Amino acid sequence: MSTLKKMAEIPSGSWTKWIVVGFWIVVLVLAFPLSKKLQGAEKNDAKYWLPGAAESTKVLDVQERFQSPNIITGVVVYERASGLTAADRAKAAADARSFAGIPGVLPGQVVGPIPSADDKALQTILQVNLGSQGWTGANKPVDAIHAIANSNTNGLTSHVTGQLGYAYDNNNVFKGISGTLLWSAVAVVIVILLITYRSPVLWLLPVISSGVALIVAEAVIYLLAAHAGLTVNAQTYGILEVLVFGASTDYALLIVARYREELRRHDRRHPAMATALWRAGPAIIASAATVVVALLMLSVAELNSTASLGPVLAIGVAVGMFVMITLLPALLVTFPRGVFWPYRPTYGSAEPTTRGLWARVGWAVASRARLTWIITAVVLGVLALGLTGLKANGLTNAQAFRGHPDSVTGETVLAAHFPAGTGQPVIVIGNPSAVAALRSAFAATPGITAVTPPVTRAGYAYLEGTLRAAPDSQAAYDTIDRVRAAVHAVPGANAEVGGITAVNLDVKRAVAHDRNLIIPLILAVVFVILGLLLRAVVAPVILIATVLLSFAAALGVSAFFFNHVFGFGGADTTFPLFVFVFLVALGIDYNIFLMTRVREEAIKRDARHGAIVGLAATGGVITSAGFVLAATFAVLATIPATFLTELGFAVAFGILLDTIVVRLLLVTALNLDIGRWMWWPSKLAQKPDPAPAELSREHAAATVAS
Repeated sequence: MSTLKKMAEIPSGSWTKWIVVGFWIVVLVLAFPLSKKLQGAEKNDAKYWLPGAAESTKVLDVQERFQSPNIITGVVVYERASGLTAADRAKAAADARSFAGIPGVLPGQVVGPIPSADDKALQTILQVNLGSQGWTGANKPVDAIHAIANSNTNGLTSHVTGQLGYAYDNNNVFKGISGTLLWSAVAVVIVILLITYRSPVLWLLPVISSGVALIVAEAVIYLLAAHAGLTVNAQTYGILEVLVFGASTDYALLIVARYREELRRHDRRHPAMATALWRAGPAIIASAATVVVALLMLSVAELNSTASLGPVLAIGVAVGMFVMITLLPALLVTFPRGVFWPYRPTYGSAEPTTRGLWARVGWAVASRARLTWIITAVVLGVLALGLTGLKANGLTNAQAFRGHPDSVTGETVLAAHFPAGTGQPVIVIGNPSAVAALRSAFAATPGITAVTPPVTRAGYAYLEGTLRAAPDSQAAYDTIDRVRAAVHAVPGANAEVGGITAVNLDVKRAVAHDRNLIIPLILAVVFVILGLLLRAVVAPVILIATVLLSFAAALGVSAFFFNHVFGFGGADTTFPLFVFVFLVALGIDYNIFLMTRVREEAIKRDARHGAIVGLAATGGVITSAGFVLAATFAVLATIPATFLTELGFAVAFGILLDTIVVRLLLVTALNLDIGRWMWWPSKLAQKPDPAPAELSREHAAATVAS
């Protein structure tokens, strides 16, 4: 403990604080230009998102021998509901010739226009090389295609769909995601800090420190991405900004709250900060360590995008914690007590939390603790029943967007007039020696309408087949399983099946594997950390149970809103796992904030008084921290992508539920009902504490005396 005290004195010292501030200024100067390079280091190619060992991923690797991975398929579909005219056919033919002249479009790979059987639509299929930009380079060629197809239409409608169309619309959805999320998060944090502190100055210091944390985290992640193989994609980058800013501000709230408390007990601010940091520091470090370890558990995922998300976010949280326990204390003691103006904490004044809202809540719960936790648990259980309506089976292309972009409309038109799988073929690769049998087995599979002649190159035979069903439907997934069974059975073919539909199916199965593996791992890690921190067994078991109940309730309410309020068609397959990771890891944060203070007060007096004082001291800061983190996650809903909207809603609601209801009512009621046995088998479990009836008489007497 003496070592912790000495470390706490470094950013709190009258002259060492300047060393700390100077250190971070130097780091900031070095980190700022590196942080700006992170977005350029993103890897958004398909293989960085997919399960590495999946059959469809292996097919993608082989496809590179036949064509560049930067070449994707686009479909331009024309429609006239009353029937095509000769002018329509002439226009589509002229457009096809013009498409060949667009930079990136492969001239010999423009096929069509092909008329539909009902003579109401035409489709032109083209191959586009997006170059080193990958899918992010889809905008220029699609803009040129739109300009050609939309000219001189005379009532003929046109749409760009297929992989190219979806890449274009996806780019537009995520365009400017970094700036939108960051500034939205900053704005909501500033508003909440102004409300919390009611000071025109104090809010600046947590915001500045959080900004430094984000810049340094981005610089570290860029260096690891550029030189150590760390993978970052657009989705990870957006979540990183929200998480680092929100979590860092949470740690700041805890430090400021404890510092304000100690300023009332110390006549000088430097020893007040040293004591505050010594007392609050272990809880902050433990909570950050819990989040970091939980996020690192994602590294064992089969899905590459999930596996890469964990280390990136873990680095962000670790950097945020380090900045907050060093830079923020140094900045705070640089200013006099007047930084809290107009609510300046003076030496010797009474601590307002002893008679504030959460103190009253604690005493109210004490008189009926068992009834409180039973009713709260039942209500949460009822909310969790909404889980039965959660449809986390994946989002179709149309469901992935909030709204109706052109690629979705085009796919609908295409499916109405052509085989639904046009433009998103099933791909089979195998040995050239068995290609005849392979093609026969592929073509004979129910659900496949046509198979291309095989192409042989570099020791592989390559075939494409068209799905009868929509490529993102369950019927299409069933067809993939049938194709795999058929071609795997061809002797000597060593066949593998890929394509967009196969990729989606493999992702769905990898997510199920990851969920079943990672959730138990995280729970085990959290249990160990809580056990070591609280030096008990009963408390960690109960706390984990409350977090799981909170998680189930949050998912249940989210499912209700998705189905009946927002009208979403479903949820991404990774949705439950991501919500679990964020809610459990961050929910344990608030458990640690509360229970470390309860334990500290229980050592001074007894377990039940410790529960009341701990709630009174931390209730306000936990509530504020919950609002900050919930608000920062809620800004994910500003991006018109269904997955991010759903993730933002579920995590924001879950955090508010956790901080206001679970942490401050359910856990406090359990603390008060179980009493000293919450701390078994530590020495605290042997320390006598008053019965609930004695607490009620004590509070009544104190109320009369006051």
